[in-house]
Amino acid sequence: MNDFSSMGLNEPIVSAIKKLGFKKPTEVQQKSIPLLIEKPKDIVSLAQTGTGKTAAFGLPILHHLNINSKTTQALIIAPTRELCLQITSELKKYSVNLKLNIVPVYGGSSIQEQSKSIRRGAEIIVATPGRILDMLKRKYVNISKIKFCVLDEADEMLNMGFYKDIKQILSNTPDSKKTWLFSATMPNEVSKIAEKFMKNPYRITVGEKNSTSTNVKHKSFFVNSRNRYNVLKLLIDSSPEIYAIIFCRTRRETQKICENLVEDGYNSGALHGDLSQNQRDLVMKSFRTKQIKILVATDVASRGIDVENITHIIHYKIPDEVEIYNHRSGRTGRASNTGLSIAFISSSDKQKIKRIENRLKIKIENSQLPDSKTIINSQINNYLKKIKEAKINSELETYFSSSENMLDEFSKSELLLKILSLKFDKKIVSPELNIEKNSKKNNEKDVRYKINLGIKDYYNWQNLKDFLTEIYSLHPGDIYNVDVQQSKSFFNSKPAHKKLIIEGIKNFDFNGRKISVTITNKRGQKDESSFSHRDQKKKRKSKKKYY
Repeated sequence: MNDFSSMGLNEPIVSAIKKLGFKKPTEVQQKSIPLLIEKPKDIVSLAQTGTGKTAAFGLPILHHLNINSKTTQALIIAPTRELCLQITSELKKYSVNLKLNIVPVYGGSSIQEQSKSIRRGAEIIVATPGRILDMLKRKYVNISKIKFCVLDEADEMLNMGFYKDIKQILSNTPDSKKTWLFSATMPNEVSKIAEKFMKNPYRITVGEKNSTSTNVKHKSFFVNSRNRYNVLKLLIDSSPEIYAIIFCRTRRETQKICENLVEDGYNSGALHGDLSQNQRDLVMKSFRTKQIKILVATDVASRGIDVENITHIIHYKIPDEVEIYNHRSGRTGRASNTGLSIAFISSSDKQKIKRIENRLKIKIENSQLPDSKTIINSQINNYLKKIKEAKINSELETYFSSSENMLDEFSKSELLLKILSLKFDKKIVSPELNIEKNSKKNNEKDVRYKINLGIKDYYNWQNLKDFLTEIYSLHPGDIYNVDVQQSKSFFNSKPAHKKLIIEGIKNFDFNGRKISVTITNKRGQKDESSFSHRDQKKKRKSKKKYY
């Protein structure tokens, strides 16, 4: 079906779509809409962000709604406030010819005001898991008679720890409802939700499972952790029209990189969990309108954000999970646009690269950094292109006539050089930041450590990494391959930090328990270097090695 009018949608909906300028349905819309209109059934749809999923589930819901009833007939659950508001906005555009009340509910805004909006009659509620669960507990909302339930970005919600919340929310819905689950990937938790709460769901796959967009080119750069920021600046300088998201692992790293970029004259903003809702809204508004061209963000804070025409995705530190890499990269190269996904890596990341390539069936090209000449040429050409395309302001002609002869003594070439000299008054210096893939220094083996902190101490890989970098005053890139288990955890660092990691933990304890750090080998056994402060005295007496 090549157009929306042939899909069987109600005329008021088709009319609204035409006014929006939508013509040809996307693949996920072609596969979903006719199926859900003709005979609604449970579905599991695997599709990336930015493929038109909102219309794929939103238009069938609008088609089936009883507009004469003010009871809540559909619940759409999304992982973040931003996605919640985005879905609401799109549904309101599609339903402009229908008299409907679509209410978004999310944290950070008055729960009482949201409750009032629902009491006035809300045919559709679009909610984040935490807020809708809170409203259910307070009996502010009734979803016992809904006809449709949509789980959008299901994998993201489960990655964020909402598995139990979603189970509890779904247990408050009727068995007769139709459940439509949309997800970019299909981890075990998503499969469990489908098995428990869905009836023989029909599966829709857009593109290959665990695949990435063919419009995205993937590159990697071998960099030293101390040069990572300088490499970032070089890449930004080499792409004058860059419109990018830089992904970081921690809030502190995100904020620090953004502050450094702003200080160095780059138009950038930060998005992370320490920002207030008003600050987040301001940053996103500035990014969408391109007042800032570079967004530095954590994965959690950026989930659900859908911004068009992103040119670059930069992984400041390559993620541990293939799904996270895929989801990040999927934010560029949308529709007919091309995009670039760039990963900063070290020798310890080789296995991650292979795993990503194998799972996503892509090639991540190891690249060399551009030199100064290439960067300057790129910036000059872009600047001259802007001059060529600039519209002449007729109001300036009055002032120009009295001064146009001032430059008669210069040739065209001289004038051009003077203009460029004013624009590029600072020489771009490009230090040698490329690292040979197989260089001896780069192949220096990491040191693997074990620490007696784990899940039972309320640590996950991210806050344990934060703890370690703070304790040792190290850069976040110096602690990596963090693996958190029930009562112990493992992490890697370079040999250069061995003495610091040995000495730096001596005086720390956790709830009265001494923190112990031990070097391990590949089999997970201890070697002779045990760094528990209590063990130091024993070691002096017995001179015994630890195995």
